[in-house]
Amino acid sequence: MQPFDEMYAAMPFEAGDVRQHYRDYAQWLSKQSVDMLRARSAEAEIIFRRVGITFAVYGDKDESGAGTERLIPFDLIPRVIPSSEWERMQAGLVQRVTALNRFLHDVYHDQEILRAGVLPRDLVLNNSQYRPEMQGLAVQGGIYAHIAGIDIVRAADDKGEGVYYVLEDNLRVPSGVSYMLENRRMMMRLFPDLFSRHAVEPVAHYPDMLLETLRASAPLGTPEPTVVVLTPGMYNSAYFEHAFLAQQMGVELVEGQDLVVEKDVVYMRTTRGLQRVDVIYRRVDDDFLDPEVFRPNSTLGCAGLMRAYRAGNVSICNAAGTGVADDKSVYPYVPEMIRFYLGEEPILQNVPTWLCRKPDDLRYVLDHLHELVVKEVHGAGGYGMLIGPAASRAEIEDFRRALQANPSGYIAQPTLSLSTCPTLVEQGIAPRHIDLRPFVLSGNQVRMVAGGLTRVALKEGSLVVNSSQGGGTKDTWVLEAAATEGEH
Repeated sequence: MQPFDEMYAAMPFEAGDVRQHYRDYAQWLSKQSVDMLRARSAEAEIIFRRVGITFAVYGDKDESGAGTERLIPFDLIPRVIPSSEWERMQAGLVQRVTALNRFLHDVYHDQEILRAGVLPRDLVLNNSQYRPEMQGLAVQGGIYAHIAGIDIVRAADDKGEGVYYVLEDNLRVPSGVSYMLENRRMMMRLFPDLFSRHAVEPVAHYPDMLLETLRASAPLGTPEPTVVVLTPGMYNSAYFEHAFLAQQMGVELVEGQDLVVEKDVVYMRTTRGLQRVDVIYRRVDDDFLDPEVFRPNSTLGCAGLMRAYRAGNVSICNAAGTGVADDKSVYPYVPEMIRFYLGEEPILQNVPTWLCRKPDDLRYVLDHLHELVVKEVHGAGGYGMLIGPAASRAEIEDFRRALQANPSGYIAQPTLSLSTCPTLVEQGIAPRHIDLRPFVLSGNQVRMVAGGLTRVALKEGSLVVNSSQGGGTKDTWVLEAAATEGEH
């Protein structure tokens, strides 16, 4: 079966019927030369490089031994979503993130879901991402994952219709929102006429929404909370994003050495002396947050941070211990969490998943490795995974041995043929596989801007969209309701 294409309802690609919500854009695109598009693409690359929109790749080293800096390739052809699809997706995202936050509060307090047997107790309490230090700790508003990046894919069903699935939940330190914002800024700069022809929902107010969310998480009785962004430093792969978001929100970007805890209160060092900090938007992993509690040799966090947190004198966003809810071995149980906590049926489906910790699932996976995608439960960035149909016999046998040695460390899923979107590549305009990461903010309410970061696998046939694996990004357009009337 052909992959579901976002723009064309039929193939061949060049001659297919254009979907309703893409028609104005497709008409414009048909009048543009590939040479013009390449020139604009080169212009975008120059601007991105000048602004410093890069990420570090740890596997690539320069002469000094540091990770090399790369631009994430930017594709000029947007991914367009009609309002009707977005409204349903948004409702599903609100439902899912609400349930995940309820789950996090529960497992660190009464553990009702474990007592009810909905999830295996050992899967949660023996999970390396479960933090016993968070047990009984009261967090403001019961919110643990203030910022969530939920990865959505679309694949064709038996009738050839596109169905959205949640591929994974990113609740620890989800990244990529700066590229969503800069991609939109770039498109408006290069093609202002397109935005006068299309009613595209805005995304530029995301930093304001983020700041409101962070301030809402401040300890009670803090009228004007001081918010900071905590970064591991300039050698982190997402450092550009940390600096960008701090600048956009108008708050300080700090490293662990800039903070100090005195009498269970967090302060930052300034040229005018110590200033109290009320909310920390941390972009540092749990293990490095506080050397008193987690990794004792960490220089990236601040000693005493968890003491101040437990005393209720500072809020940490996202909370420590959120990783237990986005672990890939916990992911298959999210639909049951929605039913358990909300009494609702899930709006967005999970991808069918085999838990290799279960003997029957493991037997099936070992027999079908050549057909499946196998992932490490703690893996990220496209690493630690096997794509069976694209793997060599040697790679499959290596994974077979790894699975047999540590079955609980892996899950498996069918190889979904991700939807495609026209993309400017060396050969011209051709379909490439994509996904979508909307960013969901949980504070006094659950909110998000319309859209998210669309990632695209630039290699022909590749299903790996991660930037660290050669993927690129696109602007994501959600059309306002009036612009998609007649879609049905």
